[in-house]
Amino acid sequence: LVAFRTSLAAIGTLIPDITAGGKPLEKYGFFLREQLMLAEHQMTEREEGLASELSRSGGDAWSRLHSTLSSTLSEVWDDSTGETKTVVRLRALAFDESREVRRKAYEKELAAWKKAEIPLSFALNGVKGFAVALDRRRNYADSLERAVTLSRITGKTLDALIGAMERSLPSFRRYLHAKASRLGLDRLAFYDLFAPVGSASKTWTFPEAKSFIRDQFAGFSDELSEFAVSAFESEWIDSRPREGKVGGAYCTYFPIAKESRILCNFDGSFNAVSTVAHELGHAYHGMVLRDHDNALRSYPMPLAETASIFCESIVYNGAIEAAPENERLHIIEALLQDSTQVIVDILSRFYFEKTVFERRADNELTPEELCAVMTDAQERTYGDGLDVGFLHPYMWAVKGHYYNQDLSFYNFPYAFGQLFGLGLYGLFLREGRPFAAKYREILASTGSAGANEITAAAGFDIEESGFWEGALGVIERRIDEFCG
Repeated sequence: LVAFRTSLAAIGTLIPDITAGGKPLEKYGFFLREQLMLAEHQMTEREEGLASELSRSGGDAWSRLHSTLSSTLSEVWDDSTGETKTVVRLRALAFDESREVRRKAYEKELAAWKKAEIPLSFALNGVKGFAVALDRRRNYADSLERAVTLSRITGKTLDALIGAMERSLPSFRRYLHAKASRLGLDRLAFYDLFAPVGSASKTWTFPEAKSFIRDQFAGFSDELSEFAVSAFESEWIDSRPREGKVGGAYCTYFPIAKESRILCNFDGSFNAVSTVAHELGHAYHGMVLRDHDNALRSYPMPLAETASIFCESIVYNGAIEAAPENERLHIIEALLQDSTQVIVDILSRFYFEKTVFERRADNELTPEELCAVMTDAQERTYGDGLDVGFLHPYMWAVKGHYYNQDLSFYNFPYAFGQLFGLGLYGLFLREGRPFAAKYREILASTGSAGANEITAAAGFDIEESGFWEGALGVIERRIDEFCG
């Protein structure tokens, strides 16, 4: 790819002519212009080759160190038996109904990270120092500019997104106060963020989930519903948990077969139902792009979550409207819990990484400094919604994205994807089923245009705060309901 971009740069002046309207390469215009722009942000072929070789023992090595440490790090859970729990298992206890268990897991987790803070701080400093050096040599003003460029958005778009997120913080703090009240607390601690609220008496069977998703998708478009039915009938989905199966969920697209496969771990909860809908959104996105050339199927992270969040929103809102009163609160709170992570916590991670990059350009940061930067970022976003005595100073050690030198600022794209999907869902609520055709065109263009061009063609401007505030309004209406 480096050689291709170098060769392309040599004929760069011809690109406008050979991609003009009616020319054979017209449909590749965006791809070629993007590659030409990226050619301005690469080193010589020899230097890029050296950087690639050194990354194995440089940036990538620090990432592997973090992965190894974080997957094996543990703490004694029961002194009497000597039972230990890894930090992964300790973090899972944040969802436990018992506050005593949640607090114990939180304290044990912090103690475990404390033991590994020195090697992890070296790893983080190494990764960020590696990125700073390469991004500077690739003619980026800083690593944030590179992240924005590769996300196919503009700096003005990012500013509008971050500004809207910041203005929404009082609403999220109101939700956190209401959650504390429902749990009988004066204020939430960090370990209460995932505490369950309300009851979920219904256990879903997978056939029930399939029927519900099909029916909810049908309210949007026949094509989406029929696609879901086809995916179910063709057994694209590996749904049942089993020993040795990885956790979580993901969708993989196979371009030659022009089909997707989905892995999930369906446990009968509504969250599992929404997860299936989420992954089907990814699969539908792949279906829309299946006949496009490979160069026109690749889309950046901010646009990758568009279809999945949209489909998840359809199912969530359908479930809320259909749920009996005792379960309605539980579903709304689960939605708000996820939204808080994607908006409030993601914003804290963005603040943290921005500060670390700024300071790492001059000096390495000690574990104490990293913890201080993280808790400051959490105070800025969560505000009085959390007890400042119980924040999570080691979140910089938890999140593996910080340790990948190719994924700098792998935080704001999540918020972009969430709010872009919700913004589109809000447009659907206003326009109804006719919006389905516009929505399909948006997905079809994600591999052949920048985010600003795509949204402009759909009739809105993501460089202005109005679109983002409209998307946040979908969440804020649920906050009003929860707090009411």
